[in-house]
Amino acid sequence: LRRSNLRESEEILRREARLLGDDLGGNVATVATSSPGVAAVAAVPPGKGEARGTARSVPPLGGNPGKRGARVLLSEQLLLSGAFAVGGAVVVEDQPDVSAVLSAYNQQGDPTLYEEYYSGLKHFIECSLDCHRAELSQLFYPLFVHMYLELVYNQHESEAKSFFERFHGDQECYYQDDLRVLSSLTKKEHMKGNETMLDFRTSKFVLRISRDSYQLLKRHLQEKQNNQIWNIVQEHLYIDIFDGMPRSKQQIDAMVGSLAGEAKREANKAKVFFGLLKEPEFDVPLDDEDEEGENEEGKPKKKKPKKDNVGSKSKKQDPNAPPQNRIPLPELKDSDKLDKVMNMKEAARRVRLGPECLPSICFYTFLNAYQGLTAVDITDDSSMIVGGFADSTVRVWSVTPKKLRSVKTAADLSLIDKESDDVLERIMDEKTASELKILYGHSGPVYGTSFSPDRNYLLSCSEDGTVRLWSLQTFTCLVGYKGHNYPVWDTQFSPYGYYFVSGGHDRVARLWATDHYQPLRIFAGHLADVTCTRFHPNSNYIATGSADRTIRLWDVLNGNCVRIFTGHKGPIHSLAFSPNGRFLATGATDGRVLLWDIGHGLMVGELKGHTDTVYALRFSRDGEILASGSMDNTVRLWDAVKAFEDLETDDFTTATGHINLPENSQDLLLGTYMTKSTPVVHLHFTRRNLLLAAGAYSSQ
Repeated sequence: LRRSNLRESEEILRREARLLGDDLGGNVATVATSSPGVAAVAAVPPGKGEARGTARSVPPLGGNPGKRGARVLLSEQLLLSGAFAVGGAVVVEDQPDVSAVLSAYNQQGDPTLYEEYYSGLKHFIECSLDCHRAELSQLFYPLFVHMYLELVYNQHESEAKSFFERFHGDQECYYQDDLRVLSSLTKKEHMKGNETMLDFRTSKFVLRISRDSYQLLKRHLQEKQNNQIWNIVQEHLYIDIFDGMPRSKQQIDAMVGSLAGEAKREANKAKVFFGLLKEPEFDVPLDDEDEEGENEEGKPKKKKPKKDNVGSKSKKQDPNAPPQNRIPLPELKDSDKLDKVMNMKEAARRVRLGPECLPSICFYTFLNAYQGLTAVDITDDSSMIVGGFADSTVRVWSVTPKKLRSVKTAADLSLIDKESDDVLERIMDEKTASELKILYGHSGPVYGTSFSPDRNYLLSCSEDGTVRLWSLQTFTCLVGYKGHNYPVWDTQFSPYGYYFVSGGHDRVARLWATDHYQPLRIFAGHLADVTCTRFHPNSNYIATGSADRTIRLWDVLNGNCVRIFTGHKGPIHSLAFSPNGRFLATGATDGRVLLWDIGHGLMVGELKGHTDTVYALRFSRDGEILASGSMDNTVRLWDAVKAFEDLETDDFTTATGHINLPENSQDLLLGTYMTKSTPVVHLHFTRRNLLLAAGAYSSQ
């Protein structure tokens, strides 16, 4: 740092490492970052080596990690500015000190020549061979941003303005929003506190380019002695070079568009246990009525194994499944077993869907929802529906004739005979029976709601920064979880209950357990708001979608990010795992639904059709059909079986990301269903494969 005269960075490093004297002393561990010629030095005071080495370890899931466990991850990472691999795990730094980051922009070139440099490179790329042009065009946007920021930082405001005006029209349409933010940064002072710029600084923009194209670029820049651009490429870009054919324009377009470019290939190499956990075994008692009703097609006994494509294999462990005890899951209660039995009976009567047999759709329209409907969820057995509203209320409706009742008061409960068979009926207070219950407690719009699998609890998260757990026995709030300091955009219960996840404006997702008031895991890495969260069916992984236009898959066990998916051109608003756990579908403001193979870490499909944000995605119970609901007031049904069959996931594709998407997704579209004027906020398949949809009627 001294050699480069980076005083401020040196100060920060000293403060971080608590080395105030001149002598560095002790052991100095050097960590090489991914950019050539830059090394971050983490100084370890003598005797403290042990503590620093163990700080990265993660508390066990069951235990309460306390504040230290959560914070230590972030403070350790402040030292290591720039995301780089440490022992195979990608460490993502929290926001480092702005001045340290910006000092990389110290004046290096003649401000009047920037336009010349850029247009020279532009001319070179546009005149290169078609096969290289598509790949090298990826450089335009990150270089444009960095050159503009360099001009602004060094206070050449007029040059920066003319540079921006001359070239901003050439950038891809999906960067419009980012460019709008950029255009408002016209003075050095603006750069100090601006988050978007920090993201651009701290996360190297990743470009994936074939070796041939890269050599071509390098030769050009060296011949022209265009050091200004070469410095930016080395300082701020991460070029992921692969051997083989350059990718076509379509292949690149499918994958780019996120805030920090594409994902590095290493990011999607880790092994993911995407298989399902083995179902616990217990006997299913048969009712008489079932036997009569089902005689013509064999008794349900025979049909039971057909519960799921995976259910039938439940005797053998799925080879891709995580070990049964990899994370501690709650024990099954008797009521859960009863519910599983009910589920199996329903499954026996499930409609097998397919292109020839589409589901019926039942649409729940919220009328006169002047409070502004912001979230919906439906219980797994489709008996209750909940709405979160902008007036900070949570409203729960019963969808069946059975009314919602609270438990009696303590005085009345003491009179009940605990031994009677119908004790569970007796504790309910008939006087409280109603179709609708309103839950008050939040102090801002409610953006996410989620029922627990056993239907005893309900989660809601709000703009007020809290996640609340409500009892559906008493319809009161049991806990307020405070961890996010900003709005919480989404929350969801694990499919096994007990754990839940939340994601918010503070760019992190948190994993909680209902009986801990501190989060068990903090998943940090997104560069913008975490807009939606989803548990994998085996509960070992969590997917998060973000306004940085990427989707990440996190391992619940150790908090690592194991997949980064890029390709959407706008913030992600919906996620759905296929029932067999192998695939993920994602929807965003760009109206596209993308399909991902989790095991290989590849995009395997793109469903085009919606003309507005896709807010809801759901697979049918056996995964044959994917339903998508959007702000364009339509529900669309897609053929998931066809979309996922005969995928080309050979080693070469996996290694280089040469994905071959079918040109036309229309042959996968099975149907489009318009509502009159109701954006679709939520979709849910009942246990018999009836599709329920929900949204609030909008009069305009």
